[in-house]
Amino acid sequence: MSWWNRLTGGNSKRDAKPQRIDYLSEALALERQGDFDAALTSYRLALRDHPNDPKILQNMAIAFSKTGRLEEAIRSYRRALELDPALSGSHYGLAFLLLKRGDTMGASRHLEAFLSQPPNGVDTGRWVRHAKETLEAIQSGADSPSGLE
Repeated sequence: MSWWNRLTGGNSKRDAKPQRIDYLSEALALERQGDFDAALTSYRLALRDHPNDPKILQNMAIAFSKTGRLEEAIRSYRRALELDPALSGSHYGLAFLLLKRGDTMGASRHLEAFLSQPPNGVDTGRWVRHAKETLEAIQSGADSPSGLE
């Protein structure tokens, strides 16, 4: 296309190319703004384009948790783990949702999985400590493990 056509927007329909919306980026931006319901809509659209993307499912689970839809969050975490069993964030999130539900055995399994392959990063130490403390509390038989979120 010539510079004139680019400047004026092209000269025919064949020059126009529809742009794909990046639904994942849109969802993340909506979450940062605190609009979790709108973020979930964008995550669903992103999942339609990439149905086997465990990170989209993990992000959906977080948004479901933030909107109080815990059963949907649990399903999303479990589906993400079916696709990528080593997804540490899903093990962590699922563990604490299972604790809220009173499933200490399930929570323990996911905390152990999280701790067996903790994420790498600068500020991951606090999550690892939290998981260790919670797992220790469960194993010691404490009535209310610390850090129920």
